[in-house]
Amino acid sequence: MRAPQVKPKWRPPLALIVYAVLLTVMTLPVMTVIWFRVVRAASGAMAPAEIATLAAVLILTLLVAYVLTRTLTVPINALIARTDEIARGGRSAIRPLEIYGTREVATLSQSFLDLAGKLVDHSDYVRSFAAHVSHELKSPLTSIKGAAELLRDDDNSDPMSLEQRNRFLENIIADTERLDRLLSRLRELAKAELPSEPGSSSLRDIISQLKTQLRQLSVIDEGSADEVLALPGEAAGIIFANLAENASQNGATKLAIKASDEGRRMTIQVRDNGRGIADGNRERIFEPFFSTRRDDGGTGMGLGIVRAMLASHGGSIELLDSSKEGTTFQIVLPQIA
Repeated sequence: MRAPQVKPKWRPPLALIVYAVLLTVMTLPVMTVIWFRVVRAASGAMAPAEIATLAAVLILTLLVAYVLTRTLTVPINALIARTDEIARGGRSAIRPLEIYGTREVATLSQSFLDLAGKLVDHSDYVRSFAAHVSHELKSPLTSIKGAAELLRDDDNSDPMSLEQRNRFLENIIADTERLDRLLSRLRELAKAELPSEPGSSSLRDIISQLKTQLRQLSVIDEGSADEVLALPGEAAGIIFANLAENASQNGATKLAIKASDEGRRMTIQVRDNGRGIADGNRERIFEPFFSTRRDDGGTGMGLGIVRAMLASHGGSIELLDSSKEGTTFQIVLPQIA
Protein backbone atom coordinates (compact mmCIF):
# COMPACT_ATOMS: atom_id res chain seq x y z
CA MET A 1 0.00 0.00 0.00
CA ARG A 2 1.15 3.58 -0.65
CA ALA A 3 1.85 5.44 2.58
CA PRO A 4 -0.28 8.58 3.10
CA GLN A 5 1.66 11.78 2.47
CA VAL A 6 2.06 14.64 4.93
CA LYS A 7 0.50 17.76 3.45
CA PRO A 8 3.39 20.10 2.50
CA LYS A 9 3.15 23.58 3.99
CA TRP A 10 5.33 25.94 6.00
CA ARG A 11 5.82 24.95 9.62
CA PRO A 12 8.15 26.56 12.16
CA PRO A 13 11.26 24.53 12.96
CA LEU A 14 11.65 23.19 16.47
CA ALA A 15 14.68 25.40 17.09
CA LEU A 16 12.58 28.51 16.42
CA ILE A 17 9.97 27.37 18.94
CA VAL A 18 12.61 26.68 21.59
CA TYR A 19 14.35 30.03 21.07
CA ALA A 20 11.06 31.91 21.12
CA VAL A 21 10.09 30.21 24.39
CA LEU A 22 13.46 31.03 25.95
CA LEU A 23 13.26 34.66 24.89
CA THR A 24 9.73 34.89 26.25
CA VAL A 25 10.78 33.45 29.60
CA MET A 26 13.71 35.89 29.73
CA THR A 27 11.33 38.83 29.44
CA LEU A 28 9.72 37.96 32.79
CA PRO A 29 12.67 38.93 35.05
CA VAL A 30 13.45 41.87 32.76
CA MET A 31 9.93 43.20 33.27
CA THR A 32 10.26 42.75 37.04
CA VAL A 33 13.56 44.67 37.17
CA ILE A 34 12.14 47.49 35.08
CA TRP A 35 9.09 47.64 37.29
CA PHE A 36 11.01 48.01 40.55
CA ARG A 37 13.39 50.54 39.07
CA VAL A 38 10.83 52.77 37.41
CA VAL A 39 7.96 52.53 39.91
CA ARG A 40 8.58 52.96 43.63
CA ALA A 41 7.29 50.27 45.85
CA ALA A 42 4.26 51.45 47.76
CA SER A 43 3.01 50.15 51.00
CA GLY A 44 -0.43 48.85 51.52
CA ALA A 45 -2.65 47.33 48.87
CA MET A 46 -1.31 46.39 45.46
CA ALA A 47 -1.45 49.16 42.96
CA PRO A 48 -3.54 48.62 39.83
CA ALA A 49 -0.32 48.66 37.80
CA GLU A 50 1.09 45.77 39.87
CA ILE A 51 -2.07 43.76 39.40
CA ALA A 52 -1.97 44.42 35.67
CA THR A 53 1.68 43.31 35.54
CA LEU A 54 0.96 40.05 37.35
CA ALA A 55 -1.98 39.39 35.07
CA ALA A 56 0.18 40.02 32.03
CA VAL A 57 2.83 37.62 33.34
CA LEU A 58 0.18 34.96 33.99
CA ILE A 59 -1.34 35.37 30.54
CA LEU A 60 2.11 35.22 28.91
CA THR A 61 2.96 32.06 30.83
CA LEU A 62 -0.28 30.40 29.79
CA LEU A 63 0.36 31.40 26.19
CA VAL A 64 3.83 29.82 26.30
CA ALA A 65 2.37 26.63 27.75
CA TYR A 66 -0.26 26.52 25.02
CA VAL A 67 2.34 26.96 22.27
CA LEU A 68 4.55 24.19 23.66
CA THR A 69 1.57 21.89 24.09
CA ARG A 70 0.22 22.42 20.58
CA THR A 71 3.55 22.28 18.78
CA LEU A 72 5.23 19.45 20.69
CA THR A 73 3.11 17.58 23.19
CA VAL A 74 -0.05 17.02 21.11
CA PRO A 75 1.58 15.63 17.93
CA ILE A 76 4.09 13.50 19.84
CA ASN A 77 1.32 11.98 21.96
CA ALA A 78 -0.67 11.35 18.78
CA LEU A 79 2.30 9.52 17.26
CA ILE A 80 2.63 7.40 20.40
CA ALA A 81 -1.07 6.51 20.23
CA ARG A 82 -0.77 5.62 16.53
CA THR A 83 2.22 3.38 17.26
CA ASP A 84 0.30 1.51 19.94
CA GLU A 85 -2.72 1.10 17.65
CA ILE A 86 -0.62 -0.23 14.75
CA ALA A 87 1.15 -2.63 17.11
CA ARG A 88 -2.28 -4.06 17.94
CA GLY A 89 -3.02 -4.55 14.25
CA GLY A 90 -4.98 -1.38 13.60
CA ARG A 91 -4.15 -0.51 10.00
CA SER A 92 -6.55 2.44 10.03
CA ALA A 93 -3.98 4.25 12.18
CA ILE A 94 -1.72 4.62 9.14
CA ARG A 95 -2.98 8.08 8.25
CA PRO A 96 -1.66 11.66 8.62
CA LEU A 97 -1.93 13.45 11.96
CA GLU A 98 -4.32 16.35 12.40
CA ILE A 99 -1.63 18.59 13.94
CA TYR A 100 2.13 18.50 13.32
CA GLY A 101 3.25 21.69 15.05
CA THR A 102 6.86 21.87 13.88
CA ARG A 103 8.78 20.92 10.76
CA GLU A 104 10.70 18.22 12.63
CA VAL A 105 7.52 16.58 13.91
CA ALA A 106 6.05 16.63 10.38
CA THR A 107 9.21 14.94 9.03
CA LEU A 108 9.13 12.40 11.85
CA SER A 109 5.46 11.69 11.13
CA GLN A 110 6.15 11.11 7.42
CA SER A 111 8.98 8.72 8.28
CA PHE A 112 6.62 6.93 10.65
CA LEU A 113 3.94 6.60 7.96
CA ASP A 114 6.47 5.29 5.42
CA LEU A 115 7.86 2.75 7.87
CA ALA A 116 4.41 1.62 8.98
CA GLY A 117 3.32 1.18 5.34
CA LYS A 118 6.42 -0.90 4.58
CA LEU A 119 5.87 -3.06 7.65
CA VAL A 120 2.26 -3.71 6.65
CA ASP A 121 3.32 -4.57 3.10
CA HIS A 122 6.03 -6.88 4.42
CA SER A 123 3.58 -8.55 6.79
CA ASP A 124 1.15 -9.17 3.91
CA TYR A 125 4.00 -10.47 1.76
CA VAL A 126 5.21 -12.88 4.45
CA ARG A 127 1.67 -14.15 5.03
CA SER A 128 1.06 -14.70 1.31
CA PHE A 129 4.54 -16.16 0.82
CA ALA A 130 4.06 -18.66 3.66
CA ALA A 131 0.71 -19.77 2.19
CA HIS A 132 2.25 -20.27 -1.27
CA VAL A 133 5.25 -22.17 0.09
CA SER A 134 2.98 -24.45 2.12
CA HIS A 135 0.91 -25.15 -0.98
CA GLU A 136 3.97 -25.81 -3.15
CA LEU A 137 5.49 -28.18 -0.60
CA LYS A 138 2.25 -29.99 0.11
CA SER A 139 1.66 -31.32 -3.42
CA PRO A 140 4.98 -33.20 -3.90
CA LEU A 141 5.02 -34.36 -0.28
CA THR A 142 1.52 -35.81 -0.65
CA SER A 143 2.56 -37.54 -3.86
CA ILE A 144 5.71 -38.97 -2.26
CA LYS A 145 3.77 -40.17 0.77
CA GLY A 146 1.11 -41.86 -1.39
CA ALA A 147 3.68 -43.64 -3.59
CA ALA A 148 5.70 -44.77 -0.56
CA GLU A 149 2.59 -46.14 1.18
CA LEU A 150 1.62 -48.11 -1.93
CA LEU A 151 5.11 -49.59 -2.15
CA ARG A 152 5.09 -50.38 1.57
CA ASP A 153 1.65 -52.03 1.48
CA ASP A 154 2.37 -54.12 -1.62
CA ASP A 155 0.75 -57.51 -1.10
CA ASN A 156 3.12 -60.44 -1.55
CA SER A 157 0.23 -62.62 -2.65
CA ASP A 158 -0.60 -60.21 -5.44
CA PRO A 159 2.51 -58.09 -5.93
CA MET A 160 2.53 -55.09 -8.22
CA SER A 161 4.34 -55.44 -11.50
CA LEU A 162 7.88 -54.19 -12.05
CA GLU A 163 6.48 -51.52 -14.34
CA GLN A 164 4.14 -50.23 -11.63
CA ARG A 165 6.92 -50.24 -9.04
CA ASN A 166 9.25 -48.34 -11.32
CA ARG A 167 6.52 -45.80 -12.09
CA PHE A 168 5.99 -45.10 -8.38
CA LEU A 169 9.73 -44.82 -7.82
CA GLU A 170 10.05 -42.43 -10.76
CA ASN A 171 7.24 -40.32 -9.30
CA ILE A 172 9.07 -40.17 -5.96
CA ILE A 173 12.31 -39.15 -7.67
CA ALA A 174 10.54 -36.50 -9.77
CA ASP A 175 8.83 -35.02 -6.72
CA THR A 176 12.06 -34.94 -4.70
CA GLU A 177 13.74 -33.14 -7.61
CA ARG A 178 10.87 -30.67 -7.64
CA LEU A 179 11.33 -30.08 -3.92
CA ASP A 180 15.06 -29.61 -4.44
CA ARG A 181 14.41 -26.99 -7.15
CA LEU A 182 11.93 -25.21 -4.90
CA LEU A 183 14.37 -25.12 -1.99
CA SER A 184 17.12 -23.82 -4.28
CA ARG A 185 14.80 -21.03 -5.43
CA LEU A 186 13.90 -20.22 -1.83
CA ARG A 187 17.60 -19.91 -0.95
CA GLU A 188 18.11 -17.58 -3.91
CA LEU A 189 15.10 -15.51 -2.86
CA ALA A 190 16.45 -15.27 0.69
CA LYS A 191 19.72 -13.91 -0.72
CA ALA A 192 17.80 -11.46 -2.87
CA GLU A 193 15.79 -10.11 0.06
CA LEU A 194 18.85 -9.44 2.23
CA PRO A 195 20.90 -6.24 1.84
CA SER A 196 23.95 -7.02 -0.23
CA GLU A 197 27.46 -5.66 -0.29
CA PRO A 198 28.20 -3.46 -3.31
CA GLY A 199 30.28 -4.96 -6.06
CA SER A 200 30.74 -5.15 -9.79
CA SER A 201 30.84 -7.78 -12.50
CA SER A 202 31.83 -7.99 -16.13
CA LEU A 203 29.12 -8.60 -18.69
CA ARG A 204 31.66 -10.57 -20.70
CA ASP A 205 32.10 -13.03 -17.82
CA ILE A 206 28.33 -13.31 -17.39
CA ILE A 207 27.81 -14.15 -21.08
CA SER A 208 30.62 -16.72 -20.94
CA GLN A 209 29.04 -18.31 -17.88
CA LEU A 210 25.65 -18.51 -19.57
CA LYS A 211 27.15 -20.21 -22.62
CA THR A 212 28.70 -22.85 -20.36
CA GLN A 213 25.57 -23.42 -18.26
CA LEU A 214 23.01 -23.49 -21.09
CA ARG A 215 24.59 -25.08 -24.13
CA GLN A 216 21.19 -25.54 -25.75
CA LEU A 217 20.80 -21.75 -25.86
CA SER A 218 22.78 -19.52 -28.20
CA VAL A 219 23.81 -16.48 -26.12
CA ILE A 220 24.60 -13.49 -28.35
CA ASP A 221 26.55 -10.42 -27.29
CA GLU A 222 25.31 -7.36 -29.18
CA GLY A 223 28.52 -5.37 -28.76
CA SER A 224 28.35 -4.62 -25.03
CA ALA A 225 30.48 -7.31 -23.38
CA ASP A 226 33.02 -4.74 -22.15
CA GLU A 227 30.45 -3.09 -19.89
CA VAL A 228 30.83 -3.42 -16.11
CA LEU A 229 27.62 -3.81 -14.09
CA ALA A 230 26.94 -2.51 -10.58
CA LEU A 231 26.19 -6.06 -9.41
CA PRO A 232 28.34 -8.50 -7.44
CA GLY A 233 29.33 -11.56 -9.46
CA GLU A 234 27.07 -13.97 -7.56
CA ALA A 235 24.01 -11.73 -7.85
CA ALA A 236 24.62 -11.09 -11.56
CA GLY A 237 25.00 -14.83 -12.17
CA ILE A 238 21.69 -15.60 -10.46
CA ILE A 239 19.82 -12.81 -12.27
CA PHE A 240 20.95 -13.62 -15.81
CA ALA A 241 20.82 -17.39 -15.26
CA ASN A 242 17.16 -17.11 -14.24
CA LEU A 243 16.35 -15.01 -17.29
CA ALA A 244 18.20 -17.44 -19.58
CA GLU A 245 16.55 -20.51 -18.05
CA ASN A 246 13.15 -18.86 -18.32
CA ALA A 247 13.78 -18.17 -22.02
CA SER A 248 14.99 -21.72 -22.67
CA GLN A 249 11.99 -23.25 -20.92
CA ASN A 250 9.70 -21.18 -23.14
CA GLY A 251 11.18 -22.57 -26.33
CA ALA A 252 13.90 -20.00 -27.03
CA THR A 253 17.03 -21.03 -28.92
CA LYS A 254 18.68 -17.58 -28.92
CA LEU A 255 19.27 -15.01 -26.20
CA ALA A 256 20.64 -11.57 -27.13
CA ILE A 257 22.09 -9.23 -24.50
CA LYS A 258 22.67 -5.53 -25.17
CA ALA A 259 23.83 -2.93 -22.65
CA SER A 260 23.88 0.84 -23.07
CA ASP A 261 25.20 3.65 -20.90
CA GLU A 262 22.66 6.41 -20.21
CA GLY A 263 24.48 8.82 -17.95
CA ARG A 264 23.68 7.98 -14.36
CA ARG A 265 22.21 4.60 -15.19
CA MET A 266 22.83 1.60 -17.38
CA THR A 267 20.16 -0.34 -19.25
CA ILE A 268 20.51 -3.96 -20.33
CA GLN A 269 18.03 -5.49 -22.74
CA VAL A 270 17.68 -9.27 -22.71
CA ARG A 271 15.82 -10.53 -25.81
CA ASP A 272 14.89 -14.11 -26.71
CA ASN A 273 13.05 -15.81 -29.59
CA GLY A 274 10.77 -17.96 -27.45
CA ARG A 275 7.01 -18.38 -27.50
CA GLY A 276 6.37 -15.08 -25.75
CA ILE A 277 4.01 -14.27 -22.89
CA ALA A 278 0.25 -14.32 -23.21
CA ASP A 279 -1.48 -10.95 -22.83
CA GLY A 280 -3.41 -12.16 -19.80
CA ASN A 281 -0.22 -13.15 -17.97
CA ARG A 282 1.90 -10.04 -18.52
CA GLU A 283 0.73 -8.34 -15.33
CA ARG A 284 1.43 -11.44 -13.23
CA ILE A 285 4.82 -12.69 -14.39
CA PHE A 286 6.65 -11.12 -11.44
CA GLU A 287 4.24 -12.52 -8.85
CA PRO A 288 5.86 -15.15 -6.61
CA PHE A 289 4.84 -18.72 -7.54
CA PHE A 290 2.97 -17.70 -10.68
CA SER A 291 3.89 -20.22 -13.39
CA THR A 292 2.41 -21.51 -16.62
CA ARG A 293 4.74 -24.52 -16.48
CA ARG A 294 3.78 -26.02 -13.14
CA ASP A 295 3.14 -29.44 -14.66
CA ASP A 296 6.69 -29.38 -16.08
CA GLY A 297 8.26 -28.56 -12.74
CA GLY A 298 8.22 -24.77 -12.92
CA THR A 299 8.27 -23.04 -9.52
CA GLY A 300 7.16 -19.58 -10.67
CA MET A 301 9.89 -17.93 -8.59
CA GLY A 302 12.53 -17.09 -11.21
CA LEU A 303 11.36 -13.60 -12.21
CA GLY A 304 10.41 -12.78 -8.63
CA ILE A 305 13.97 -13.58 -7.55
CA VAL A 306 15.35 -11.44 -10.40
CA ARG A 307 13.23 -8.44 -9.42
CA ALA A 308 14.00 -8.77 -5.68
CA MET A 309 17.73 -9.13 -6.25
CA LEU A 310 17.86 -6.15 -8.62
CA ALA A 311 15.87 -4.04 -6.14
CA SER A 312 18.36 -4.86 -3.37
CA HIS A 313 21.10 -3.34 -5.58
CA GLY A 314 19.11 -0.26 -6.63
CA GLY A 315 17.97 -1.69 -9.97
CA SER A 316 14.71 -2.68 -11.64
CA ILE A 317 13.34 -4.87 -14.41
CA GLU A 318 10.34 -4.51 -16.70
CA LEU A 319 8.78 -6.37 -19.60
CA LEU A 320 9.28 -4.27 -22.72
CA ASP A 321 7.77 -6.46 -25.41
CA SER A 322 6.43 -9.95 -25.89
CA SER A 323 4.99 -11.64 -28.96
CA LYS A 324 5.18 -14.89 -30.87
CA GLU A 325 8.62 -13.74 -32.06
CA GLY A 326 10.01 -13.56 -28.53
CA THR A 327 10.24 -11.54 -25.32
CA THR A 328 12.35 -8.55 -24.31
CA PHE A 329 13.13 -7.61 -20.73
CA GLN A 330 14.89 -4.39 -19.76
CA ILE A 331 17.10 -4.12 -16.68
CA VAL A 332 18.01 -0.72 -15.27
CA LEU A 333 21.01 -0.40 -12.95
CA PRO A 334 22.76 2.58 -11.36
CA GLN A 335 26.24 3.39 -12.62
CA ILE A 336 29.21 2.19 -10.59
CA ALA A 337 30.19 4.89 -8.10
